[in-house]
Amino acid sequence: MPTAADYLEQLKTLLPPGQAFPREAGTTLHSLLDGMSIELARVDGRGEALPTEANPASTNELLSDWERVAGLPDKCSGALEQTIQGRKNALIAKLTSTGGQSPAYFIDLAGALGYDVTIEQFRPFRAGLSHAGDALTNGAWVFTWRIHAAETSVISFRAGMSAAGERLRTWGNDTLECKINQLKPAHTIALFAYGD
Repeated sequence: MPTAADYLEQLKTLLPPGQAFPREAGTTLHSLLDGMSIELARVDGRGEALPTEANPASTNELLSDWERVAGLPDKCSGALEQTIQGRKNALIAKLTSTGGQSPAYFIDLAGALGYDVTIEQFRPFRAGLSHAGDALTNGAWVFTWRIHAAETSVISFRAGMSAAGERLRTWGNDTLECKINQLKPAHTIALFAYGD
């Protein structure tokens, strides 16, 4: 990356020849070019940060702008999204969410939010297909599914993903429940089971 001294030399070489444009130190023109070279070096340095900030997974300075574009925070924003890591997880989940109804979609969605879950679907009891002792899951149970998660999800401070001043740990499942209920098919019922 060019330094301010490099930019100063480049600006001096761009001047037309002659006594009207003195290149020596201490002249007004030299002071003007020196100030311009400092700003050019600063802008050049900031330009190197742009690819990092253009990626929502690695952004820090533009995180609030990314959130504004994605419509975050939304009604499902919880305690976990008060950390930089949680905010990035919510942003990535929102931007990469294509929608879906399969268990795999909701498992991936929960994973993007920082939760490790499994999903159990209930099947109706059918003569000839079900066995003695199987649950009678007819009626509304056909449209019910259960999300199994840890009793309390814990998100720890991570170097590079978290910022100075954040808590070392945050926990809770409010964000998971809200996001699943927000995106689940309207005719289904989502139950949440925590622990073993």
